[in-house]
Amino acid sequence: MKKSYSLIGKSVVLAALAGAVALSVAWSNGHVPEAHASFHSSSELASFRDAGTLPLDSNANTHFVGSGYCNGCHGHDPSGQSMVTADGRDVNVVDMWRSSMMANSARDPFWRAKVSHEVLVNPAHQVELENKCTTCHAPMGNFEHHFTGQGPYSIAYLEQDDIALDGVSCVPCHMQKEEGIGDFFSGNLQLDTAGRPIYGPYADDDIFPDPMQIFVGYDPKYGPQIMDAGLCAGCHTLLTETADIDGNLTGDEFVEQATYHEWLNSEFNDEEHPATGITCQGCHVPLLNDTFGVVISANYVFLQPKSPFGEHHFAGANTFMLEMLRDNGDTLRVTASPAQFDSSIARTERMLQQHTLMVETSVPWRDADTAFIDVKLTNLAGHKFPSGYPSRRAWLQLVVTDAVGDTLYNNGAPTPDGDIAGHDPLWEPHYNTITSADQVQIYEMVMGDVNGDLTTVLERAKEPLKDNRLAPAGFSVNHSTYDTTLIAGGALTDPDFNHEDGVEGSGTDVVHYHVPMGGHIGLIHITAQVWYQSAPPRFMQEMFLHSSPEIDLFKGMFQAADKAPVAVRSSTHTDMTVGIDDLRELGVHVFPNPVRDGLLNITGIDGRITSIDVYDAGGRRVAQRKSDGNGRWTTRLPGKGTYIVVIRTAERSFVERVVSL
Repeated sequence: MKKSYSLIGKSVVLAALAGAVALSVAWSNGHVPEAHASFHSSSELASFRDAGTLPLDSNANTHFVGSGYCNGCHGHDPSGQSMVTADGRDVNVVDMWRSSMMANSARDPFWRAKVSHEVLVNPAHQVELENKCTTCHAPMGNFEHHFTGQGPYSIAYLEQDDIALDGVSCVPCHMQKEEGIGDFFSGNLQLDTAGRPIYGPYADDDIFPDPMQIFVGYDPKYGPQIMDAGLCAGCHTLLTETADIDGNLTGDEFVEQATYHEWLNSEFNDEEHPATGITCQGCHVPLLNDTFGVVISANYVFLQPKSPFGEHHFAGANTFMLEMLRDNGDTLRVTASPAQFDSSIARTERMLQQHTLMVETSVPWRDADTAFIDVKLTNLAGHKFPSGYPSRRAWLQLVVTDAVGDTLYNNGAPTPDGDIAGHDPLWEPHYNTITSADQVQIYEMVMGDVNGDLTTVLERAKEPLKDNRLAPAGFSVNHSTYDTTLIAGGALTDPDFNHEDGVEGSGTDVVHYHVPMGGHIGLIHITAQVWYQSAPPRFMQEMFLHSSPEIDLFKGMFQAADKAPVAVRSSTHTDMTVGIDDLRELGVHVFPNPVRDGLLNITGIDGRITSIDVYDAGGRRVAQRKSDGNGRWTTRLPGKGTYIVVIRTAERSFVERVVSL
């Protein structure tokens, strides 16, 4: 792990051009998702713009200004001269940002409720907890408080601080220093306050600095760090202190999230893997596929377009919270319109459904008793999936139907209340093989307290009881960051979790289903569906036992919300087997079954049989015999489990399932 440091304790008519103000370059690697058309047309956006929403914040304190200052030049340009593509599409950075989770980080009602929950559990830690949490969710309030010698920042201050409510606004990102980029975590942002620089991706000679210097008081400069993934490290690797059940700090630290370190431990790391590397910005500020470029400031007709240009989508996976912000905009005092939230939701769904996973389904073997179905998931993200806050989970549903659509098997179905059918009362372990309806493959981190019990109280978290979130391609347990990106629980011993053909770093997992067929030997349709939730109902149960204004507000919104999971990716497969005959017609006998001493015997072998193969439940061949006319074959099975014996003739294959005890 890179070194970690402790947490450090009006309107503008013209805000001028600064190439630094827009994080407008994203990596152009072929794997990077390009910017797509907006959810709404330009005319719709024009009619919806700001209708019924609060204005952007135009306050300033000693070191920061609200997004309203930036909007004058880098927001929507009514003249159509700036912030538009060559074909006239509005790509202004402010309107895209204002409906993102970055812009609404301080208004996020789940975050506000969770901070309140943590304080209610450990009231003696209120100062430290609120100060820690606001470094990343309300940086312009928190850091101003510290820089001006006012001490720790609190939720009470936040509620009265409009500029802090601007969330992760423009300045906190564009003020970060080049020195030490990627080396500071847990809210320890390294902000460059000397000389009030604002960094961007364009050369100093290509910047017209006067308007920004005069009207906003910042000095726009070139800063290579604005394109560096380390820009995200300060908030997207977070270590928290551990308290026992009585509230006493134990001296341990818990990794609440390590999205940046997960990226370091992947083939997306552009320093270690320049051929495949993609920075965070490359996916979350996607490259505009337009060589013409974009004029990035209004009011100066002599400015030329700049290319490349990155759209400030900041799309992640949290459609649930974006919908809650949209649907409760007045209560939460958001500054984005419903139409703008719709655009962010559409981008987020696109990120989830097109750039997150691949799903493949196959049927290695099948008999009248059981269909052996493999589902392979491949993580396409540059970090674990899911990543970030521990509430997030993804899971796999497998449905098998017959030729007329009747359901033969349904594992992992979403329930109407937002839970999962078959979920264990507490938490579900990781599975390599699923053999019963109450086993569901859920990809998640489960927090454990000092007693090894499940907890959803972050400050009580000591270690993960389970972390089987899908690793990114290139992930290794031998990487220097592995201490912050642990795999925990059953996934550690799963031979095909992040391994393919015995080689680590595949970013995959294969789940082996043994699906009871009950004698059905006809055609079957198989659908494997991956679902995602950022705020599962069972994660809220512990918090909802408490009451505070923040918890009660969020609880009401949560109960009224649509808690259906998001469909991420699916795969379908049709198995055309129309009959599986008994081995008795060959005169072959496979015995004993079950096998108790490891020795499997097959008799009745004659010249019709060309080969015999034995496969384990994962579809790996563990024994093979080429027919030599001998009437008997004995082989030792490698261990306990279920095996598939395939006896081949020139015309067809016969399948028998054997269990070794």
